[in-house]
Amino acid sequence: MIKAVMMMNTQGKPRLAKFYDFFTVEKQQELIRGVFSVLCSRPENISNFLEIDSLFGPDSWLVYKHYATLYFVLVFDGSENELAMLDLIQVLVETLDKCFSNVCELDIVFNYSKMHTVLDEIVFGGQVLETSSTEVMKAVEDISKLEAASNAVSLVPKSVSRWRGR
Repeated sequence: MIKAVMMMNTQGKPRLAKFYDFFTVEKQQELIRGVFSVLCSRPENISNFLEIDSLFGPDSWLVYKHYATLYFVLVFDGSENELAMLDLIQVLVETLDKCFSNVCELDIVFNYSKMHTVLDEIVFGGQVLETSSTEVMKAVEDISKLEAASNAVSLVPKSVSRWRGR
């Protein structure tokens, strides 16, 4: 099971953090700081996989990928395959690149709800749902169309809205 998905910049500011186990806000912040301290102390030429029992408990693993100014991090238990989790990060990044045409840190900051929509289409409740970025993009586009349609629907009849405008 996936325990957490995090995106943070190279200064340690979390840009997206989603935990699939319950942690208090204080514990979440402590975990984010702990993960960042581990990541920033690792040389570039070392493996992207590490056991992280000290932070998340027994049988916890972390895999990360560093792109430009962002770290993409998955924390998971021993039931998941490390290479599959690394590939899942790649799927997430490819999908975000399709959504925002070359994703950057500002896209994550200013499109927070779309980020969660993409992530929820890939991982939900700690389980991997979809690994095809094309299928994820179709679902995200469908959700965007539904949101746009629901925003266009008015609950007030036109006759009443004209009366209120007088």
